[in-house]
Amino acid sequence: MALKCGIVGLPNVGKSTLFNCLSNAVAQSANFPFCTIEPNVGTITVPDERINKLESLVSPEKVIPTTIEIVDIAGLVKGAHKGEGLGNQFLANIREVDAIIHVVRCFDDGNVIHVDGSVDPVRDKEVIDIELQLKDLETVEKRISGLARKIKTGDKEAVKQNELYNLLKNTLEEGKSARSLDLDEDKQVILDELQLITAKPVLYLCNVDENSVKEGNAHVDALKNAVKDEGAEVLVLGAAIEADINELETYEERQLFLDDLGLDEPGVSKLIKSAYKLLNLYTYFTVGVKEVRAWTITKGMTAPQAAGVIHTDFEKGFIRAEVIKYNDFIEHESEAKIKEAGKLQVNGKEYVVEDGDIMHFRFNV
Repeated sequence: MALKCGIVGLPNVGKSTLFNCLSNAVAQSANFPFCTIEPNVGTITVPDERINKLESLVSPEKVIPTTIEIVDIAGLVKGAHKGEGLGNQFLANIREVDAIIHVVRCFDDGNVIHVDGSVDPVRDKEVIDIELQLKDLETVEKRISGLARKIKTGDKEAVKQNELYNLLKNTLEEGKSARSLDLDEDKQVILDELQLITAKPVLYLCNVDENSVKEGNAHVDALKNAVKDEGAEVLVLGAAIEADINELETYEERQLFLDDLGLDEPGVSKLIKSAYKLLNLYTYFTVGVKEVRAWTITKGMTAPQAAGVIHTDFEKGFIRAEVIKYNDFIEHESEAKIKEAGKLQVNGKEYVVEDGDIMHFRFNV
């Protein structure tokens, strides 16, 4: 499943540094705006302690964790929706991702240029919001114009679409994003077809200095207060610190560094986990001596759909799914003991896969 999270923000807020830490790629990083023009794409491993535990119990020949794609999108500026600062290109890149990681500068450093001359995370966040909302408003207004003739002929579907489009138009004109609307299932389907940028789920990432990575600072507090009604997660991370951690060669060195900062794990690990959750993803496992593997599915998938992630034949010829709950596997430590304990479940086509399930599919094509 090639689901993508896009890293967005103003120029010079630490997006490319963060991307390098996430993917170990070498995206160009420099102290001036528009350093990144073409979006960098990195496939990154999702940290999951469960797969490590399964590996220790099974000792497989190989282990394959789950991954997601992160896209480093160049910095947006005021007027991007009109094409300012290569805005059209950047906005097209954002439209292609499934969720947004919005990086906001929350540190003071006179040596790092800010495009607006001062550090104000709430203003910066609003600049990006406005540009994305204006771009979506263009899309919605074009759709409304295109429906006029159909509405005159009494086309019921067009009337239904027009009702939602006008609701979206009013919402965007009020400075609110499309994701703020609470829609029923039918309207949500129409909204999804529009592929609006502001309908995508968002996570705010506060890029802070070393002294603020644990407790945050006044800039972080201001941003949290500004987004408190959005239902969005706010993470605090120091991109420069993460870059330092990335350069350490051993796990022990990294752990000592984290201990000195009073942190349990690198900020990028928390970010990757949050991005995975933001994309509405679950993990299930296949476990054997040849391979322990994590598979990515969308929350709510049935057993046949989950089987299809491995191979389309598994879904076409699905017979049943043998399911072991992760905690049961950890407790009993082997499939044989799980069967003895009566903990092996046999489920049919209607079974909705849960996060952490260990699956074995029976199929016939």
